[in-house]
Amino acid sequence: MTTETSPLIFDGHNDALLKLYRAGGTSAADGFLTGRDGAIDVPSSKAGGFGGGFFAVYVPSPVDLEFKFEEMAKASYDLPLPDAIDWEDAFPVAMSQAAILFDLERRGALKVCTTAAQLRATLGSGVMAAIFHIEGAEAIDAELNTLEVLYRAGLRSIGPVWSRPTIFGHGVPFRYPSGPDTGLGLTDHGLRLVKRCDELGIMVDLSHLNEAGFWDVARHSSKPLVATHSNAHVICPHSRNLTDKQLAAIRESDGMVGLNFAVAFLREDGRMLADVPLEQMLRHLDHLIEHLGEDRVGFGSDYDGAVVPEELTSCAGLPKLRHAMAKHGYNDALMAKLCHENWLRVLEKTWGE
Repeated sequence: MTTETSPLIFDGHNDALLKLYRAGGTSAADGFLTGRDGAIDVPSSKAGGFGGGFFAVYVPSPVDLEFKFEEMAKASYDLPLPDAIDWEDAFPVAMSQAAILFDLERRGALKVCTTAAQLRATLGSGVMAAIFHIEGAEAIDAELNTLEVLYRAGLRSIGPVWSRPTIFGHGVPFRYPSGPDTGLGLTDHGLRLVKRCDELGIMVDLSHLNEAGFWDVARHSSKPLVATHSNAHVICPHSRNLTDKQLAAIRESDGMVGLNFAVAFLREDGRMLADVPLEQMLRHLDHLIEHLGEDRVGFGSDYDGAVVPEELTSCAGLPKLRHAMAKHGYNDALMAKLCHENWLRVLEKTWGE
């Protein structure tokens, strides 16, 4: 039954670890337990029925955020991609963010889950369920030695790229209007990464990959195709969004797409402006459900990493989204699928446990 805080929402992407890292690392983690200036913390999760999600480890580039936001508020834009980051520079930053994740687990704020059974049990426990995810594989070396070690530490999901290039492939720029076909696909290193992730049971995240990279994964992976935080290109023609042809491939693989709350990927005009009604999110959900089916759609908020609609700036606001979905006509069974059951299904199939 749908209520203010149920079904629990399990989310495909957040950048809380980056925000905590920038605020001081493990010394800033107290605020995650008691309340902080951010989208996700323990009090907000309880108020909003936020059950957890993919906690991304992301190595930031030096970016002028004020310039980026000003450009993305315009009618069209094409931001230059940041330079690639070497493994030697990325690895210590990634380890610092992973340490924050495990410190939060030690404090009882969340539980890092490595199996679908653990995930399901944790969702019913009152503790946030977390998946250790890497967004942009700069911290993985060409020999994949760090991948093996991080898998042992609990890594279960990885995006080969953010938007800047890596030794594994190429991402899409922040460009509007634009399709996702913006350059070369996976490198030989990238193909080996996909193969080893399949063998280990690490989910490969297609969000941020350009179209050539997407099709490379589709050809070489035996697992469901998953984009943790992407939207419908036919509604918002941004380079970050998925075409109907890509959605058809995801459906064919029995994969999954998490709806991104970032306003530039929701709005038809592609602008980074927060006055986005919840009805616009429902338009994307309807399109994704139409093309993927009810079992392959969920949420991937991008909380703590993007400008999101004014009504949903914190996970405490998620009851508003549930109310809008129920008012739109989604029944209880569909609500449960969209909120968390579909993520459990695709992770069980991807991880094999």
